[in-house]
Amino acid sequence: MNIKIILLATISLLGGSFAFAESVHLPQAIEHTNSAITHGEAGHAPVLVEHASTALTHAEASEKAEVNQHTEEGITHLKAAIDVGKKGDAAGGVTHAKAALKHLELASQPKK
Repeated sequence: MNIKIILLATISLLGGSFAFAESVHLPQAIEHTNSAITHGEAGHAPVLVEHASTALTHAEASEKAEVNQHTEEGITHLKAAIDVGKKGDAAGGVTHAKAALKHLELASQPKK
């Protein structure tokens, strides 16, 4: 009986920590994606890459905590923004970062 209680308590704690990880990382991913867009629109491809990379780290952590189709799409676009930005194409990076932002914002909406 005690083992069942301990097991259930452990599962509850782990489930809560994964939800916490998602709730912390997704807003950070959105914040850095916005910064990537701002700097990319100013023509600063290296700074776009920096913020998109940080956003990618947070989006991947969120995805690891809870799988979400929109987070996956956001990750795909962040990777593309980084690749394009590394080539010096700030405008192309912005296009992908905006697509990533759209998906990350959809992923952050409360589940119904």
